[in-house]
Amino acid sequence: MSLLYLGLFLVVYTPSLVLASVFSLSDLAWTLKNQNGSIVVPASIPSHVHLDLLKAGIITEPVLGINDFTQRWIVNDNWTYTADLTPFLETLPSDSHDAKLLVFYGLDTIANITLAGQPVAWVNNQFQQYVFDITNVVGSETTDANITVAFESAWLYGQNVSSLPDVEFSPTIDFEYPGVRNVIRKTQSDFGWDWGPAFVPSGIFKPAYIITLSESSASNRTSNQPASHPLLVSETGPIFIEELSLEISKAGQMPLATPEQDADWVIKVGLAVRSVVAADTPTITIAIPELGMESVPLNIDPIPASTASSTFVTVNFSIPDSVPQRWYPHDLGTPQLYNFTITLSLSDDPPSQSASFTARSGFRTIELAQTPYSQDDIETRGIIPGDQWHFVINGNTFYSKGSSIVPFDPFYPRVTTDQVRWVLQSAINSGQNMVRVWGGGIYQPSDKLTGGYEFYPLCDELGILAWSEMIFSDALYPINDFLVDSVETEVRQNVRRVNKHPSNAQWAGSNEIEGIIETLDEVFPLNFPFDAAHYEGEFLTLFQDTLYNVAFQEQTSVPYTDSSTTNGILSLNPYVLRLNNKTAGDIYGNTERYNYIATAAFDYTTYPVARFVNEFGFHSMPSFYTWEEVLTSPDDFSIDSSVVLSHLHHYPAGGLEWPNLNALPGLLEMEAAVALWLPLPGTSDSNQTFAQWCWSTQVFQTMTMISEIAWYRHGAGQGENNLGALVWQANDIWPGASWSAMERSGRWKVLQYGEANIFSPVVIYPFWTASNETLDVLVISDRWEPVSGTAQLTWYDWSGTVLNASTHSFTVPALNNSLILSEQGLDNILPAGQDASEVWMLLNLTANVNSQTVAHEQYFTPTSLALANLSDPSIEVSAGSDLTFTLSAKGAVAPWTWIDHPANVVGAFVDPSSGAPLNGFYLIPGLDRTVQFVINSALSSNLTPDPSAFVVRSLWNNTHA
Repeated sequence: MSLLYLGLFLVVYTPSLVLASVFSLSDLAWTLKNQNGSIVVPASIPSHVHLDLLKAGIITEPVLGINDFTQRWIVNDNWTYTADLTPFLETLPSDSHDAKLLVFYGLDTIANITLAGQPVAWVNNQFQQYVFDITNVVGSETTDANITVAFESAWLYGQNVSSLPDVEFSPTIDFEYPGVRNVIRKTQSDFGWDWGPAFVPSGIFKPAYIITLSESSASNRTSNQPASHPLLVSETGPIFIEELSLEISKAGQMPLATPEQDADWVIKVGLAVRSVVAADTPTITIAIPELGMESVPLNIDPIPASTASSTFVTVNFSIPDSVPQRWYPHDLGTPQLYNFTITLSLSDDPPSQSASFTARSGFRTIELAQTPYSQDDIETRGIIPGDQWHFVINGNTFYSKGSSIVPFDPFYPRVTTDQVRWVLQSAINSGQNMVRVWGGGIYQPSDKLTGGYEFYPLCDELGILAWSEMIFSDALYPINDFLVDSVETEVRQNVRRVNKHPSNAQWAGSNEIEGIIETLDEVFPLNFPFDAAHYEGEFLTLFQDTLYNVAFQEQTSVPYTDSSTTNGILSLNPYVLRLNNKTAGDIYGNTERYNYIATAAFDYTTYPVARFVNEFGFHSMPSFYTWEEVLTSPDDFSIDSSVVLSHLHHYPAGGLEWPNLNALPGLLEMEAAVALWLPLPGTSDSNQTFAQWCWSTQVFQTMTMISEIAWYRHGAGQGENNLGALVWQANDIWPGASWSAMERSGRWKVLQYGEANIFSPVVIYPFWTASNETLDVLVISDRWEPVSGTAQLTWYDWSGTVLNASTHSFTVPALNNSLILSEQGLDNILPAGQDASEVWMLLNLTANVNSQTVAHEQYFTPTSLALANLSDPSIEVSAGSDLTFTLSAKGAVAPWTWIDHPANVVGAFVDPSSGAPLNGFYLIPGLDRTVQFVINSALSSNLTPDPSAFVVRSLWNNTHA
């Protein structure tokens, strides 16, 4: 049994929601079978076919070994879920004439639904929720009590659709399953991507219910007894609330315009209602208990007695600007949330015919500045001409620091709220204030009852902004009435659902598609059989016009952009995209960077000079521990084994051929980077060598990402006025090579700790330009107030001897940087008489931020670590209480000292004195480091790991076991 607070009252319910009027289809005994009936196994919902086959022992874990190839037979079949509705029918009175609604919050994807032998619907959009009136189909006297959901193979369906004579060809790349994903409203990465598998799953992947609405019984909930969710107001009553939209904006606020910060707050509530009782004079009341505020009953449009479709009603309630505290991301303020109690009353007589529930939200304004910089900005601030492109929270410009979220698992139903919380908390602990919900994945859910797990409520609570994208990515989508109608419903539902979350920072219509449109004529020869202008027209129809209009019909307080990477706009009103209409030398929109040439890794001339960089990254291997989860043979534990390469999808296969020969160039990119910048792994122990290879790719990934992030952050004080850096990517979908900072299990890669370092509010960084031997040391701050402090630069040799040191005072203006040292020529930079391979510099700062002392450290090596004259650091580890470890270098300096936790444990290493993440540092003789491992008990199966199972490594171990 579980406990749930409903307002001030404590009630008990079973986890599966077996209630008189809200019946969870998860309580039924489901059966799964393939098309010819050769496979029949027990099933469950929410689920996917693969998961039910796994549970039944028909297949092994899909991410194991090369199963993403050997299990393709599942994709090529059609699968049917069937259940007996008798347990539901037995809850109905024998003479029941109540209305009944069949509610699916997610079907993946192409399915025929049949109930009691009668067809209910055919569905084809994974991102819609579906409600069907089944009152006349099933009742207490029903003899055929079966419900079936028959899924057609999305791959076969896509082949059929794409072979129709009027279907347009998309001149874009395929990852694995070719030529179909742009004609199916399904998670695009299900068909493969360059960091994940192509399982093309199907199933009832989100919760589903049967709702019974009774005309004779009225709700026992009144305004002081709210349900915890709109779904639950129909537990005993005549009303089902199909959708809730709760938007908080400023009075007079218009789309894409700057709101008046001192204007009243306007709370707009929208409800999609199905009712068996007609309401001629219904009202909505809005209360905010923490603020002691409640509206009068606010009149809304009449609600007919109809369960065949919903009636959408809206109402506004204003409160003064000064009453609530504002919601801020965690690094800029407090993520203040309030309870909003919303009561829908059908009439005053009887007064009990009402439905009341509570939603959580907060007060904030979020803008995306896209207008041109003024001539004054250009002349007095040295801004490069062009347009702004940055976010503004509650009237204040800020620096966006973050990373992108991909699907948390190839199979959505096994994602948990604990897993998502860890990814988001890890981002926050690493100094990030924004995550980007990537447009090739899935719309992230709001709650467990309808979405299976929580995402946006966690962002609200933890204080991290979510850049949200609609699910269109790296393809050209054909414009026809069938697609547009489906997409319009999809987008409308999801914008309404996400509206109430103050963490939502924007809606982007797509991922990277504007860039595809821009380059069609460049990429394809003139004799290629397609019309670039035609595709551009379709792009503008969908992403400039249709999705823009739908988004702003449903909300006015969140910005919309056509694409994650964009050149911005020519006009805000009307909304007209810039595309290639640029002035040479000016800067517009945002950009991304991917460069896999190892020699360019730290070459600033190859980094974009941009207003905002929303994607950049370099791939790395997961840890040895993660490979142990999926490799089944000792021969597989090698950097270039066939199974390891099968978990490397960069570069994409471009089709269903296996093995993917294009993985070899991706592997060579990692190998070349390590060989150029780090000691080349090679020991007498093959497992040790493999482990060091995996770790070394992570070290290089971290080095190059730190370099890029520092460059973009310093751009806040340059002519580009860069105000955003979002790393690709935060999390992994499976155990494999990818751009992630965190592995599928929740294990932090080196990059997660590197981000914690370089995303600190105030950082020191050495910008080294090898081509002219120039070293510029800057202090960079993203604070809203000037920051003062002291920096110390200390030169060491690799034995750990101090060669010289200097101290520098600094004051950094708000959102800016200060140069504290500029030297040219190695003779002037290096300590006297020293060679570049013999020395390195430790950079430290301390500063006062918000009346607290903060510290930061960084490292500078004047040559590649592959050439550094490293010696045996002879690291000793002393384990203390509460998983604390003191590391001592008894020999020489150990660059990139790293401590690994054992398998089956999730957590992070922190500095016990500050709580800040700490791992992957330079360990210096005489300067011991103490770290503490903090366990995530919700995700760890081993809560008492043996301290002796923790492993310490450094670059010395690349060549010495």
